[in-house]
Amino acid sequence: MYMDKWGILYCPKSGYGSQKFRDRVEKSLKENGVDYDLVQSENSGSVDRLVKMLINNGYKTIVIVGGDSALNDAVNCLMAVDKDTRDQIALGVIPHGVMNDFAKFWEMKENEVEQNVKWLKSRRVRKIDLGCIRYTNREHQKCHRYFLNCVNVGFIAAIMNLRRKTRHFLGSRTLSFFFSFLLLVFQRLEYKMKIKINTDTIDRKVMTVCVGSARGYGQTPNAVPYNGWLDVSVVYHPEMFQLFEGIYLFVRGKFLNHKSVHPYRTEEVNFESTNNAMVGIDGRLMKSPVGPFKVTVEKEVINFLIPA
Repeated sequence: MYMDKWGILYCPKSGYGSQKFRDRVEKSLKENGVDYDLVQSENSGSVDRLVKMLINNGYKTIVIVGGDSALNDAVNCLMAVDKDTRDQIALGVIPHGVMNDFAKFWEMKENEVEQNVKWLKSRRVRKIDLGCIRYTNREHQKCHRYFLNCVNVGFIAAIMNLRRKTRHFLGSRTLSFFFSFLLLVFQRLEYKMKIKINTDTIDRKVMTVCVGSARGYGQTPNAVPYNGWLDVSVVYHPEMFQLFEGIYLFVRGKFLNHKSVHPYRTEEVNFESTNNAMVGIDGRLMKSPVGPFKVTVEKEVINFLIPA
């Protein structure tokens, strides 16, 4: 049992001076008198195994040095254990990913390692919500997956998938978004969907839907991961000029101002049909659910270390 020792999972980024960043993290931990054990993931597939190892070995503070995908794996590991065990663990992050939007929600920046370590050491814990998508896979098995940021269905899911890949080469999140958009602009832009949100039924062609527990990469900018609600943005297919206007507003953080965007707030969204639209979860493309699926909110289920 490691009551006071931190379990650190370091998730390197290839080609981004990752060893120097790890050295900087360890230097800051030592300067702040943090007792820790550090393990490093070999690839994205090893994150799940290593988080489970930290949980099973009794670490009560687990810090992910990585991005949204690694955090997503960590919260899903925590949700797989019993509530008593989970309630004793606090999860923290030192942002170092291709996409760090959940850390940015708390105003934690990748280049401010020393400040992030000091915030984590202050141990200010907040219970946060998670979203959950429940679906049937291609093997007809009932499955579920938790998320911190959002689930995207449709056009933006495809862009987010390309954005993740192009960010490795372009560095800038804005440039990678525009480049991804240009690659997709002449491809399929809308899907016939049937969606139930509160008392409304949407049965028409839809460009994209975002269900956010947090800001949803700019698509649900008013969502917060501690109010017990999901924010939903449904985007109908705009004209080409309006589409470029929407991209501009997205980058400026004013996505909801576009007249093709229809916002909702709810505890549950039922997707009865999506016409095989792509589905992304926390910026990572997932295997599309087969048939209907549901997105719900799990209230105050994770202890998260936030800035003091």
